[in-house]
Amino acid sequence: MGLISFFKSAGEKIFGKSEETLEQEKADAVVKLMQHYGLDTETVKVEVDDEKVTLTGTTRTADEKNKMIVIAGNVEGIAEVEDNIVVIEPEPVEVEVEKQFYTVKKGDYLSKIAKEVYGDAMKYNIIFEANRPMLKDPDKIYPGQVLIIPPLED
Repeated sequence: MGLISFFKSAGEKIFGKSEETLEQEKADAVVKLMQHYGLDTETVKVEVDDEKVTLTGTTRTADEKNKMIVIAGNVEGIAEVEDNIVVIEPEPVEVEVEKQFYTVKKGDYLSKIAKEVYGDAMKYNIIFEANRPMLKDPDKIYPGQVLIIPPLED
């Protein structure tokens, strides 16, 4: 759990142009975006306070939790995501290692990021797959976007 910072001017434009949009409408829009990407939001509460999204509740996996954080933070107008989500595994299984987050910089591309974090540019597809369905094309990332960087499998 913790507070993850995002660039509020980067991301999907789902709030509309009015600054007077009610925070509940913003929260509902974030929930709809998570659902659009196939995530189960039934046990997660989303609150928006100005530029901050607070996520509370439970998810089944660390992967699902991290995708919710990244989706909420990669929305234009959001600068921070407060993570209060608890991962609940349905039965005892090996606990997933929390994934890292990487903020895309100008001039970055997935193979460059893979080279930086894994030491091997050819492992870019691992990053791409971890960020699906938010990423539809490995060549379409933008500065300020936050990506999930999963650990390498042994």
